[in-house]
Amino acid sequence: MNDTHETPEISPAGEKLQKVLARLGVGSRRDVEAWIEEGRVKVNGVVASLGQRVEGHDAIAVDEHLIRREQAEEHVRRVLIYNKPEGEVCTRDDPEGRPTVFDRLPRLRSGRWINVGRLDINTTGLLLFTTDGELANRLMHPSYEMDREYAVRVRGEVDEDMIERLKAGVMLEDGPAKFSDIQQAPGGEGFNHWYHVVVMEGRNREVRRLWESQGVVVSRLKRVRFGPVFLTSELTMGRYREMDQRELDILSEEVGLKPVKLPEMTTKAKDKLERQQRKLAKPLARSERPDAGRGNRQRKASFEGERPARGQRPAADRPARGPRQDSDRPA
Repeated sequence: MNDTHETPEISPAGEKLQKVLARLGVGSRRDVEAWIEEGRVKVNGVVASLGQRVEGHDAIAVDEHLIRREQAEEHVRRVLIYNKPEGEVCTRDDPEGRPTVFDRLPRLRSGRWINVGRLDINTTGLLLFTTDGELANRLMHPSYEMDREYAVRVRGEVDEDMIERLKAGVMLEDGPAKFSDIQQAPGGEGFNHWYHVVVMEGRNREVRRLWESQGVVVSRLKRVRFGPVFLTSELTMGRYREMDQRELDILSEEVGLKPVKLPEMTTKAKDKLERQQRKLAKPLARSERPDAGRGNRQRKASFEGERPARGQRPAADRPARGPRQDSDRPA
Protein backbone atom coordinates (compact mmCIF):
# COMPACT_ATOMS: atom_id res chain seq x y z
CA MET A 1 0.00 0.00 0.00
CA ASN A 2 1.35 3.36 -0.97
CA ASP A 3 1.11 5.85 1.89
CA THR A 4 2.47 8.81 -0.10
CA HIS A 5 0.10 11.66 -0.73
CA GLU A 6 0.36 14.30 -3.42
CA THR A 7 0.30 17.86 -2.17
CA PRO A 8 -2.52 19.71 -3.90
CA GLU A 9 -1.47 22.67 -6.01
CA ILE A 10 -2.39 26.01 -4.53
CA SER A 11 -3.41 28.65 -7.04
CA PRO A 12 -1.61 31.96 -6.58
CA ALA A 13 -3.70 34.61 -4.88
CA GLY A 14 -4.99 37.63 -6.72
CA GLU A 15 -5.10 38.48 -10.40
CA LYS A 16 -2.36 39.56 -12.77
CA LEU A 17 -1.79 43.30 -12.65
CA GLN A 18 -1.86 43.83 -16.41
CA LYS A 19 -5.19 42.02 -16.68
CA VAL A 20 -6.74 44.13 -13.92
CA LEU A 21 -5.67 47.39 -15.54
CA ALA A 22 -6.79 46.22 -18.98
CA ARG A 23 -10.23 45.33 -17.65
CA LEU A 24 -10.49 48.78 -16.09
CA GLY A 25 -9.93 50.29 -19.53
CA VAL A 26 -6.68 52.00 -18.54
CA GLY A 27 -5.10 50.57 -21.69
CA SER A 28 -4.77 47.36 -23.67
CA ARG A 29 -2.95 44.55 -21.93
CA ARG A 30 0.01 45.05 -24.27
CA ASP A 31 0.10 48.77 -23.40
CA VAL A 32 0.00 47.99 -19.68
CA GLU A 33 2.77 45.41 -19.98
CA ALA A 34 4.98 48.03 -21.64
CA TRP A 35 4.23 50.54 -18.86
CA ILE A 36 5.13 47.97 -16.20
CA GLU A 37 8.44 47.23 -17.92
CA GLU A 38 9.13 50.98 -18.08
CA GLY A 39 8.56 51.30 -14.32
CA ARG A 40 5.51 53.52 -14.69
CA VAL A 41 3.21 51.31 -12.58
CA LYS A 42 3.37 50.99 -8.78
CA VAL A 43 1.57 48.70 -6.35
CA ASN A 44 1.36 49.95 -2.76
CA GLY A 45 4.02 52.54 -3.57
CA VAL A 46 6.53 50.02 -4.98
CA VAL A 47 7.44 49.75 -8.67
CA ALA A 48 5.54 46.76 -10.07
CA SER A 49 6.97 43.81 -11.94
CA LEU A 50 5.52 42.07 -14.98
CA GLY A 51 3.25 39.19 -13.98
CA GLN A 52 2.76 40.51 -10.43
CA ARG A 53 -0.57 39.61 -8.88
CA VAL A 54 -2.78 42.03 -7.00
CA GLU A 55 -5.83 41.76 -4.78
CA GLY A 56 -8.71 44.09 -4.10
CA HIS A 57 -7.00 45.90 -1.23
CA ASP A 58 -3.82 46.74 -3.19
CA ALA A 59 -3.31 50.35 -4.29
CA ILE A 60 -2.33 50.66 -7.96
CA ALA A 61 -0.91 53.82 -9.50
CA VAL A 62 0.07 54.62 -13.10
CA ASP A 63 2.43 57.57 -13.52
CA GLU A 64 1.76 58.41 -9.85
CA HIS A 65 -1.97 58.62 -10.54
CA LEU A 66 -3.95 56.35 -8.20
CA ILE A 67 -6.42 54.09 -10.00
CA ARG A 68 -9.79 53.77 -8.30
CA ARG A 69 -10.32 50.05 -7.85
CA GLU A 70 -14.06 50.50 -7.58
CA GLN A 71 -14.00 51.37 -11.29
CA ALA A 72 -13.88 47.62 -11.91
CA GLU A 73 -17.50 47.40 -10.84
CA GLU A 74 -18.48 50.45 -12.88
CA HIS A 75 -16.67 49.46 -16.05
CA VAL A 76 -18.76 48.44 -19.04
CA ARG A 77 -17.70 46.97 -22.36
CA ARG A 78 -18.34 49.45 -25.13
CA VAL A 79 -17.19 49.31 -28.75
CA LEU A 80 -17.18 51.99 -31.43
CA ILE A 81 -16.98 51.42 -35.20
CA TYR A 82 -15.13 54.30 -36.85
CA ASN A 83 -14.57 55.14 -40.53
CA LYS A 84 -11.06 56.62 -40.53
CA PRO A 85 -10.33 59.35 -43.07
CA GLU A 86 -6.97 59.81 -44.76
CA GLY A 87 -4.63 62.14 -42.87
CA GLU A 88 -5.40 60.96 -39.32
CA VAL A 89 -2.78 59.14 -37.24
CA CYS A 90 -3.47 56.31 -34.77
CA THR A 91 -1.95 57.93 -31.71
CA ARG A 92 -3.34 60.02 -28.87
CA ASP A 93 -0.79 62.81 -29.01
CA ASP A 94 1.10 63.46 -32.22
CA PRO A 95 4.36 65.44 -31.85
CA GLU A 96 3.78 66.96 -35.31
CA GLY A 97 0.33 68.18 -34.37
CA ARG A 98 -1.50 66.12 -36.97
CA PRO A 99 -5.15 65.15 -36.38
CA THR A 100 -5.59 61.83 -34.58
CA VAL A 101 -8.29 59.15 -34.70
CA PHE A 102 -9.19 60.03 -31.10
CA ASP A 103 -10.14 63.64 -31.85
CA ARG A 104 -13.72 62.87 -32.90
CA LEU A 105 -14.55 60.18 -30.32
CA PRO A 106 -17.02 60.80 -27.47
CA ARG A 107 -15.58 61.56 -24.05
CA LEU A 108 -15.76 58.98 -21.28
CA ARG A 109 -16.44 59.59 -17.60
CA SER A 110 -13.91 56.89 -16.67
CA GLY A 111 -11.41 54.76 -18.55
CA ARG A 112 -10.50 55.58 -22.12
CA TRP A 113 -10.96 54.42 -25.70
CA ILE A 114 -8.45 51.78 -26.81
CA ASN A 115 -7.84 51.38 -30.54
CA VAL A 116 -7.94 47.82 -31.83
CA GLY A 117 -5.00 47.75 -34.22
CA ARG A 118 -3.83 50.62 -36.38
CA LEU A 119 -4.02 52.04 -39.87
CA ASP A 120 -1.32 54.25 -41.33
CA ILE A 121 -1.95 57.90 -42.15
CA ASN A 122 -2.78 57.19 -45.81
CA THR A 123 -5.07 54.20 -45.15
CA THR A 124 -8.78 54.76 -44.63
CA GLY A 125 -11.65 52.65 -43.36
CA LEU A 126 -12.66 50.48 -40.44
CA LEU A 127 -11.19 51.01 -36.98
CA LEU A 128 -12.59 49.59 -33.75
CA PHE A 129 -12.31 51.26 -30.35
CA THR A 130 -13.25 49.70 -27.02
CA THR A 131 -13.22 50.51 -23.32
CA ASP A 132 -12.30 46.87 -22.53
CA GLY A 133 -8.56 46.21 -22.65
CA GLU A 134 -9.01 42.43 -22.54
CA LEU A 135 -11.34 42.55 -25.54
CA ALA A 136 -8.83 44.71 -27.42
CA ASN A 137 -6.01 42.31 -26.57
CA ARG A 138 -7.90 39.26 -27.83
CA LEU A 139 -9.09 40.94 -31.02
CA MET A 140 -5.48 41.78 -31.89
CA HIS A 141 -3.97 38.47 -30.80
CA PRO A 142 -3.11 36.13 -33.72
CA SER A 143 -4.44 33.07 -31.87
CA TYR A 144 -8.02 34.35 -32.31
CA GLU A 145 -7.61 34.63 -36.09
CA MET A 146 -9.39 37.92 -36.68
CA ASP A 147 -8.95 38.23 -40.43
CA ARG A 148 -8.77 41.71 -41.96
CA GLU A 149 -10.18 42.57 -45.37
CA TYR A 150 -9.09 45.52 -47.48
CA ALA A 151 -10.25 47.14 -50.70
CA VAL A 152 -7.08 48.10 -52.54
CA ARG A 153 -6.42 49.91 -55.82
CA VAL A 154 -3.14 48.94 -57.44
CA ARG A 155 -1.37 50.54 -60.39
CA GLY A 156 0.50 48.21 -62.69
CA GLU A 157 0.04 44.97 -64.57
CA VAL A 158 -1.41 42.15 -62.48
CA ASP A 159 -1.61 38.61 -63.87
CA GLU A 160 -2.70 35.23 -62.50
CA ASP A 161 0.89 34.20 -61.74
CA MET A 162 1.31 37.26 -59.51
CA ILE A 163 -1.95 36.55 -57.67
CA GLU A 164 -0.92 32.93 -57.09
CA ARG A 165 2.46 34.05 -55.70
CA LEU A 166 0.76 36.48 -53.30
CA LYS A 167 -1.60 33.74 -52.10
CA ALA A 168 1.17 31.16 -51.78
CA GLY A 169 3.43 33.53 -49.85
CA VAL A 170 6.39 35.80 -50.52
CA MET A 171 9.37 36.75 -48.38
CA LEU A 172 9.33 40.26 -46.91
CA GLU A 173 12.04 41.87 -44.81
CA ASP A 174 10.32 40.73 -41.61
CA GLY A 175 9.52 37.19 -42.78
CA PRO A 176 7.09 35.35 -45.07
CA ALA A 177 3.65 36.86 -45.69
CA LYS A 178 0.66 36.18 -47.92
CA PHE A 179 -2.94 37.03 -48.70
CA SER A 180 -5.34 34.31 -47.60
CA ASP A 181 -7.71 35.47 -50.34
CA ILE A 182 -7.67 37.84 -53.34
CA GLN A 183 -10.78 38.78 -55.33
CA GLN A 184 -10.86 41.24 -58.22
CA ALA A 185 -13.51 43.93 -57.73
CA PRO A 186 -15.31 46.21 -60.20
CA GLY A 187 -13.85 49.61 -60.91
CA GLY A 188 -10.56 51.02 -62.14
CA GLU A 189 -9.37 51.78 -65.62
CA GLY A 190 -6.17 51.33 -67.59
CA PHE A 191 -3.46 50.05 -65.26
CA ASN A 192 -5.54 50.83 -62.13
CA HIS A 193 -7.41 47.83 -60.72
CA TRP A 194 -9.44 47.23 -57.55
CA TYR A 195 -9.05 44.07 -55.46
CA HIS A 196 -10.37 42.79 -52.15
CA VAL A 197 -7.61 41.08 -50.17
CA VAL A 198 -7.60 39.30 -46.81
CA VAL A 199 -4.73 39.01 -44.33
CA MET A 200 -4.67 37.07 -41.08
CA GLU A 201 -2.14 39.29 -39.29
CA GLY A 202 -1.73 42.98 -38.54
CA ARG A 203 1.91 43.52 -39.46
CA ASN A 204 3.36 46.91 -40.31
CA ARG A 205 2.10 48.06 -43.76
CA GLU A 206 1.70 44.40 -44.72
CA VAL A 207 -0.87 44.90 -47.50
CA ARG A 208 1.18 47.61 -49.21
CA ARG A 209 4.44 45.71 -48.90
CA LEU A 210 2.95 42.52 -50.34
CA TRP A 211 1.81 44.28 -53.50
CA GLU A 212 5.01 46.31 -53.76
CA SER A 213 7.04 43.09 -53.63
CA GLN A 214 5.53 42.32 -57.05
CA GLY A 215 6.47 45.65 -58.58
CA VAL A 216 3.04 47.30 -58.47
CA VAL A 217 2.02 50.41 -56.56
CA VAL A 218 -0.85 50.73 -54.07
CA SER A 219 -2.66 53.98 -54.87
CA ARG A 220 -5.60 53.55 -52.45
CA LEU A 221 -6.18 51.32 -49.45
CA LYS A 222 -9.29 50.97 -47.32
CA ARG A 223 -10.07 48.43 -44.59
CA VAL A 224 -13.61 47.16 -45.04
CA ARG A 225 -13.82 44.36 -42.46
CA PHE A 226 -12.27 43.25 -39.17
CA GLY A 227 -13.38 39.74 -38.21
CA PRO A 228 -17.20 39.75 -38.07
CA VAL A 229 -17.47 43.55 -38.30
CA PHE A 230 -18.15 45.09 -41.72
CA LEU A 231 -17.81 48.72 -42.80
CA THR A 232 -20.67 49.82 -45.03
CA SER A 233 -21.16 52.93 -47.13
CA GLU A 234 -23.78 54.33 -44.72
CA LEU A 235 -21.06 55.09 -42.15
CA THR A 236 -19.45 58.04 -43.91
CA MET A 237 -15.83 59.08 -43.57
CA GLY A 238 -14.96 60.56 -40.18
CA ARG A 239 -18.08 59.21 -38.43
CA TYR A 240 -18.47 56.59 -35.73
CA ARG A 241 -21.30 54.62 -34.23
CA GLU A 242 -21.57 52.51 -31.09
CA MET A 243 -22.33 48.81 -31.12
CA ASP A 244 -25.57 47.66 -29.54
CA GLN A 245 -25.99 44.69 -27.19
CA ARG A 246 -26.45 42.11 -29.95
CA GLU A 247 -23.31 43.22 -31.77
CA LEU A 248 -21.26 43.24 -28.57
CA ASP A 249 -22.40 39.70 -27.77
CA ILE A 250 -21.34 38.48 -31.22
CA LEU A 251 -17.93 40.13 -30.93
CA SER A 252 -17.39 38.87 -27.39
CA GLU A 253 -18.24 35.29 -28.37
CA GLU A 254 -15.76 35.47 -31.27
CA VAL A 255 -12.88 35.76 -28.78
CA GLY A 256 -14.25 33.63 -25.97
CA LEU A 257 -15.42 36.37 -23.61
CA LYS A 258 -18.67 36.23 -21.69
CA PRO A 259 -21.20 38.84 -22.78
CA VAL A 260 -21.45 41.93 -20.59
CA LYS A 261 -24.74 43.76 -20.32
CA LEU A 262 -24.72 47.37 -21.41
CA PRO A 263 -26.07 49.79 -18.79
CA GLU A 264 -29.57 51.16 -19.12
CA MET A 265 -29.67 54.47 -20.95
CA THR A 266 -31.92 57.43 -20.36
CA THR A 267 -34.69 58.00 -22.88
CA LYS A 268 -32.87 61.06 -24.21
CA ALA A 269 -29.59 59.19 -24.70
CA LYS A 270 -31.39 56.23 -26.27
CA ASP A 271 -33.20 58.46 -28.78
CA LYS A 272 -29.94 60.11 -29.75
CA LEU A 273 -28.24 56.76 -30.28
CA GLU A 274 -31.13 55.37 -32.30
CA ARG A 275 -31.13 58.40 -34.60
CA GLN A 276 -27.44 57.93 -35.20
CA GLN A 277 -27.61 54.18 -35.84
CA ARG A 278 -30.98 53.81 -37.57
CA LYS A 279 -29.66 53.32 -41.08
CA LEU A 280 -26.32 51.76 -40.25
CA ALA A 281 -25.52 48.09 -40.87
CA LYS A 282 -24.50 45.67 -38.13
CA PRO A 283 -22.00 42.80 -37.89
CA LEU A 284 -23.44 39.42 -38.75
CA ALA A 285 -23.57 36.40 -36.49
CA ARG A 286 -21.41 33.53 -37.75
CA SER A 287 -24.46 31.57 -38.96
CA GLU A 288 -25.67 34.59 -40.95
CA ARG A 289 -22.44 35.31 -42.83
CA PRO A 290 -21.94 34.49 -46.50
CA ASP A 291 -19.14 32.05 -45.61
CA ALA A 292 -21.02 30.18 -42.84
CA GLY A 293 -19.25 26.90 -42.28
CA ARG A 294 -15.91 28.33 -43.45
CA GLY A 295 -16.23 26.65 -46.82
CA ASN A 296 -14.64 27.68 -50.11
CA ARG A 297 -17.61 29.76 -51.17
CA GLN A 298 -16.71 33.30 -52.19
CA ARG A 299 -18.81 36.03 -53.68
CA LYS A 300 -17.80 39.19 -55.46
CA ALA A 301 -18.65 42.51 -53.89
CA SER A 302 -18.54 46.08 -55.05
CA PHE A 303 -16.21 48.56 -53.40
CA GLU A 304 -19.16 50.34 -51.76
CA GLY A 305 -22.54 49.05 -50.64
CA GLU A 306 -22.33 45.24 -50.61
CA ARG A 307 -20.66 43.22 -47.91
CA PRO A 308 -17.31 41.91 -49.21
CA ALA A 309 -16.48 38.22 -49.30
CA ARG A 310 -14.80 36.79 -46.25
CA GLY A 311 -11.51 34.96 -46.69
CA GLN A 312 -10.97 31.34 -45.86
CA ARG A 313 -10.09 30.60 -42.27
CA PRO A 314 -8.65 27.50 -40.62
CA ALA A 315 -11.31 24.89 -39.91
CA ALA A 316 -9.93 24.00 -36.49
CA ASP A 317 -11.51 25.58 -33.45
CA ARG A 318 -9.65 28.56 -32.12
CA PRO A 319 -7.44 27.99 -29.08
CA ALA A 320 -8.43 29.84 -25.94
CA ARG A 321 -5.01 31.43 -25.72
CA GLY A 322 -1.79 31.47 -27.66
CA PRO A 323 1.78 32.75 -27.47
CA ARG A 324 2.23 36.48 -27.42
CA GLN A 325 3.02 38.09 -30.76
CA ASP A 326 3.23 41.63 -32.08
CA SER A 327 -0.04 43.51 -32.28
CA ASP A 328 -1.47 45.29 -35.30
CA ARG A 329 0.61 47.91 -36.95
CA PRO A 330 -0.31 50.35 -39.74
CA ALA A 331 -1.42 48.54 -42.90
